[in-house]
Amino acid sequence: MRILHVLDHSIPLHSGYTFRTASILREQRALGWDTFHITSPKQGVTKATEESIDGLHFYRTAGGTGLMAELPVGREVALMKALEKRLEQVARIVEPDIIHAHSPVLNALPALKVGHKLGIPVVYEIRAFWEDAAVDHGTTNQGSLRYRATRSLETRAIQRADHVFTICEGLRADIVARGIASSKVTVIPNAVNVESFQLASPPDPALLAKLGLTGSTVIGFIGSFYAYEGLDLLLDALPKLLQARPDVKLLLVGGGSQEANLRQQAQQLGVADKVVFAGRVPHQEVTKYYDLIQVLAYPRHPMRLTELVTPLKPLEAMAQGQLFVASDVGGHKELVQHNQTGVLFNAGSADALAQSLLGLLDNPSLWPVLRANGREYVENVRNWKNSVANYVGPYEALTGDSDKR
Repeated sequence: MRILHVLDHSIPLHSGYTFRTASILREQRALGWDTFHITSPKQGVTKATEESIDGLHFYRTAGGTGLMAELPVGREVALMKALEKRLEQVARIVEPDIIHAHSPVLNALPALKVGHKLGIPVVYEIRAFWEDAAVDHGTTNQGSLRYRATRSLETRAIQRADHVFTICEGLRADIVARGIASSKVTVIPNAVNVESFQLASPPDPALLAKLGLTGSTVIGFIGSFYAYEGLDLLLDALPKLLQARPDVKLLLVGGGSQEANLRQQAQQLGVADKVVFAGRVPHQEVTKYYDLIQVLAYPRHPMRLTELVTPLKPLEAMAQGQLFVASDVGGHKELVQHNQTGVLFNAGSADALAQSLLGLLDNPSLWPVLRANGREYVENVRNWKNSVANYVGPYEALTGDSDKR
């Protein structure tokens, strides 16, 4: 079977999106399928029209040009036109059995046009709705004209696709609620490659000293500093943590749109000396930073995006045998069993977050249970082999040939 994947962006860029993509592609290849991959102009400027990274070959798409590409809305139209043109070129070269578009809808609409023109089935995989991501980025408000228009585009794409994939039950329920037959929607759950993660090791004394963390109880977060991640709530909880545990320090590894706000908040709360901003680190060095942290915090705010979408971070923590607390938004509750694989707290409450962190730190007898259960869960349930197997039925139904495996 030959599948042409249409992607927003890919490795070598680092994000949950690119890591999920790479894992899916490798596991599909392990099934004996031929996968081909094209990225949208959102990959950014690349040196070549084709690029091979870590054993995966990508066709790149140049950005749209002209006045339209410089204007709001016009940028998106120019992007889709550029992607449609490039996608048709690539599809004629690789002759896929299926075109597999991954969100956002800016990828799905060109894929549907090309698939219809060439007579190729098109599936659409939704990792998050574009309209909800725009709310978090601050470019629109829920219920606004732009929000409703974007939601309408998503619904149109879902209706026209031959099959719809999504990453979790929360999104699946939302898709079905739009009038899509449940038989047309399949969940490909977020997962991890357990062999890619090693269990936590003792912290590197030199790195502890470099970051000023020697002798501290370290609570940490590693990832992108998006507003929905709730790092502001974590800072709000820090003064209460320090009252009970003066040795606590907060390690934030990564960066993003909220970094300046977080630094300012730490100053205003009078805890700047207790917060270490480590910056972005090379992917191959991330494990060293995980090893410094006693408890990870995932305090996502309650909103449509976090209620519907499951993240990768808690699964990655389980794979490493790490302790963590997470807000009880829907995306976390779909992954985490309270006091079995992790600790959940009342989303949006700094007091609840502080109490959960202190409760976990003060209850070391629970640590081995959480670590063992979490590791077992990702080894036996949330692994990419299990998840990718869910593509088989819909793919074969669309191609009408099980021998294409």
